[in-house]
Amino acid sequence: MGSERRCRSSDCCWFAFHSFLLLFFGKQALAELRYSIPEEMKEGTAVGNVAKDLGLDKTSLIDRRFRVVSGSKDAIFEVNPDNGALEIRKRIDREELCQGSGACLMELKILVENPLEMHHVVVEITDVNDHAPSFPVKVQEFQIAEHTSPGTRFQLHAARDPDAGMNSIRTYTLTSNDHFEIDVSQSDEDKIPFLVLKKSLDREKKNTHMLFVTAVDGGKPQRSGTLNVSIIVLDINDNRPIFSQDTYQIEIFENVPVGTTVTRVNARDPDEGTNGEIEYSLSKALPGKVYDIFELDSLSGHIKLKEALDFEESEIYKLDVEASDKGTPPLTGRCRVTIKIKDINDNPPEIEVTSLSNTVPEDSKPGTVISLISVTDKDSGVNGKIISSITNDVPFELKPSYKENIYSVVTKDFLDREEVSHYEITIKATDCGEPPLSSLKSLNIQISDVNDNSPHFEHNPLQFYLSENNVAGASIFSVNAKDKDVNDNAAISYHIVREGSQNDIMSFLNINSDNGHITALKSFDFETLKTFQFQVVAADSGTPSLSNNVTVNVFILDQNDNPPVILYPVSSNGSAEGVEEIPRNVNAGHLVTKVRAYDADIGYNGWLLFSLQEVTDHSLFGLDRYTGQIRTLRSFTETDEAEHKLVILVKDNGNVSLSATVTVIVKVVEPKEAFAASDVKSATKVDEDDNVTFYLMITLGSVSVLFLISIIVLIAMQCSKTTDYTSKYLQETNYDGTLCHSIQYRSGDKRYMLVGPRMSIGSTIVPGSHANTLVLPDRRRTSGEVRIKYEASVVFSVQMCMTLFGLRRTCDILFRVLKLR
Repeated sequence: MGSERRCRSSDCCWFAFHSFLLLFFGKQALAELRYSIPEEMKEGTAVGNVAKDLGLDKTSLIDRRFRVVSGSKDAIFEVNPDNGALEIRKRIDREELCQGSGACLMELKILVENPLEMHHVVVEITDVNDHAPSFPVKVQEFQIAEHTSPGTRFQLHAARDPDAGMNSIRTYTLTSNDHFEIDVSQSDEDKIPFLVLKKSLDREKKNTHMLFVTAVDGGKPQRSGTLNVSIIVLDINDNRPIFSQDTYQIEIFENVPVGTTVTRVNARDPDEGTNGEIEYSLSKALPGKVYDIFELDSLSGHIKLKEALDFEESEIYKLDVEASDKGTPPLTGRCRVTIKIKDINDNPPEIEVTSLSNTVPEDSKPGTVISLISVTDKDSGVNGKIISSITNDVPFELKPSYKENIYSVVTKDFLDREEVSHYEITIKATDCGEPPLSSLKSLNIQISDVNDNSPHFEHNPLQFYLSENNVAGASIFSVNAKDKDVNDNAAISYHIVREGSQNDIMSFLNINSDNGHITALKSFDFETLKTFQFQVVAADSGTPSLSNNVTVNVFILDQNDNPPVILYPVSSNGSAEGVEEIPRNVNAGHLVTKVRAYDADIGYNGWLLFSLQEVTDHSLFGLDRYTGQIRTLRSFTETDEAEHKLVILVKDNGNVSLSATVTVIVKVVEPKEAFAASDVKSATKVDEDDNVTFYLMITLGSVSVLFLISIIVLIAMQCSKTTDYTSKYLQETNYDGTLCHSIQYRSGDKRYMLVGPRMSIGSTIVPGSHANTLVLPDRRRTSGEVRIKYEASVVFSVQMCMTLFGLRRTCDILFRVLKLR
């Protein structure tokens, strides 16, 4: 600020110095130029050509220092020394330079040197309408009682306009209304507006009036300013509170937190004071649940959430809100707030089984309906769209119904209860919300049985081994069949097939139909029947009944129930006693005779051992315990007695040994007598041999035919079976013993062998003879010894074969014929 003043002082001094020089050295210019320009012109605009108007030479203006001399540093005008024009240096605002409505003139001094001249230039700044009228305040408020008389005047604030002349304020206007008008009073050069009440006010109709007073100037274009006039009508309590809306429509999500402000209701009461104080409350006639969920602030009108919302419980709530003032009597206004709840995906789908067959027959065809289910989701829109499927690998599938979210569970494949008797079907329902929610439902399906499986025997055929002499009427063994079905379809009853070649055997068998226990009604004898076969049928109780049969092979096991039978020597009356005559001159080791015995049992039960139970002279005779041969131990002397008695004990090797005794009388004779007796016996035996040979031929022929038939039947049976379950009798070809028959049993992987007594040393059993024919080796023996062995072998072979084929009666006859010898 100080520097500016110093500059202005130096300018004044410089101007005074030039004036002094002009008075003494120059001539004073008396010419005066006048220019007129409007305000707000652009900088650099030419006002006029001063050099031309003054008649100055343009070429000498620079040399003569042509310039404007101003008493102020911020000069508004300047001259252009190049062309002599007077130009605007900065923006001109008439209202800043000249206040009032008179002419705005600016005097300039133009100085020229050599010779020094000073010229006066007057520039008139004309007004333009660049200002609008303005009021000192924007809002003017009046409080007018509603009973104020018409014609009452209220002075308004006057507007101001810096412009002058026609651009100044010319008139005031008021917005159109029923109650007020404007009146303008002229005071000197000012116009003062007044607000005049032309019609009585009614606060019950309108408690405030907002008017706009406009001041307009006379410029072109016209400019104006506005004053907001607020008129408050004072009233008594004759109006009830009125809500801003009769119905509020609000939408909120169901997951908004408790305590959230849902909305705010607003009521207004035109009355004043306590007559206009409002309290809010919920209507008393709302459902009780509304009071639990929402609460209303009685002063502010805020409705807040008091409890969590659930779209699925209620999609909309309607609240009746009351606003009451505190007047006497109080007046009440009402509005309705409708709150719509917007759904979010907060509910998983629900699977409901409307119909279920817990039990499904295993013969159900594919496509059989076993259950009806419905799927629902409390959510709406996309959140309620559901996709359903069966998650586990089961022979069932979902078939959609004509109605949405209704499905039927049907079979998609054949069922087999014997493979899987129970299914757990897992149904998954997933909605389409974000994020998707899902739920699971399990159905337990029991597969019911149908009679589609026949009884089954674990092994076919079955082999049973039964000891002979079983107790009649007792259970000997049992068969057991299994049925994969259940209940009545698996209830098995048994019966024996009675038809067939062995019907006589079947008549002695009985089976318990419930448990398969087989009872023999008689005692079996191994020596009579060694094996038999029958069939058992197992039938279930289903409808229709299914059955299966099994072949039962029964093998009778031998017991030691037969004592040894003496075959030789045998007396005429059937007793085991014989007389043998030998020459006195025989040497040691001479074969006196051979005791031959037979045991119908087999194995160890038929293995016979011989022993001397009683003998007159132990030093004279010896007995082979295996062959039964009686031989001399030394030569006879003159002192030895002529007759010797030998009692021989024959016993088997059973657990409880059975035995028989035979008495042999050995007579020692002179050699001549021995030969004579031998000739007589030979003649007698030749006749007997003819008859015996005839019977033997018939017997052996019959046996051979029966044997061949048996071989053919066995071969046929073996060819018809793929698995060898049946036990077979096998011959032992390399066994040496007396009157021996050896039987082997084979069942599956097991092999059983029953060994009989030894034969004579060197004898063998011919393969294929069923161990019934003895073949003696060709040895040089005495004729008596060979004949005895031959006869014994033939008798034994016949006895064995007849026994095997049930011809023991024939054997007995042959034995009686041969015992005479």
